[in-house]
Amino acid sequence: MTRIIADISVSLDGFVTGPGPGPDNGLGTGGEALHTWAFSDDPDDRRVLREATARSGAVVLGRRLFDVVDGPHGWDDTTGYGAGEVGKPAFVVVTGSPPASVRLTGLDWTFVTTGVADAVTVARGRAEQASSRSGKDLDVVLMGGGATIASALEDGLVDTLTLHLAPVVLGAGTPLFTGGAPRALVQRSVVPTTTATHLTYDVL
Repeated sequence: MTRIIADISVSLDGFVTGPGPGPDNGLGTGGEALHTWAFSDDPDDRRVLREATARSGAVVLGRRLFDVVDGPHGWDDTTGYGAGEVGKPAFVVVTGSPPASVRLTGLDWTFVTTGVADAVTVARGRAEQASSRSGKDLDVVLMGGGATIASALEDGLVDTLTLHLAPVVLGAGTPLFTGGAPRALVQRSVVPTTTATHLTYDVL
């Protein structure tokens, strides 16, 4: 069964980037500390990253995050999806309008202009196709940014929320939560490592 999993790194004070994020400064000032775990040699960090990449049948991201990863300082052969893990799922971008061109032409991009819910529907179809080809259940992963994940949570689209809690206080940046209706979570796992605390919740 294909699940919808929101998966994102966050600071202790609730930010998913530092201040001043943009195409030339994707994670904002100090935001690199949020993803130290993804490049760690800690075996538990490596396992968390490997398992998340392996289960990704399709990935949803917002336009601002796409502009970062596809920008001149974005992903390359060593820092693509999964931070070096072998993972090339279909990518579905939520956007007001498709870009005129794409730098990362070796990846499978689909641009959806009708909102997060429709993007998740498209991604679910792609993940189910990938599941049929691979013979194993694969999921839709919402990798960000914060507004895309917050919108999906608010709309009740998310089955599982995975937070990689980095031991850093950024003080400002892009918040993950900015209000919205209360939502109950059930804690499923906690994996502490030397660089993060990996938290997984079922969303009710």
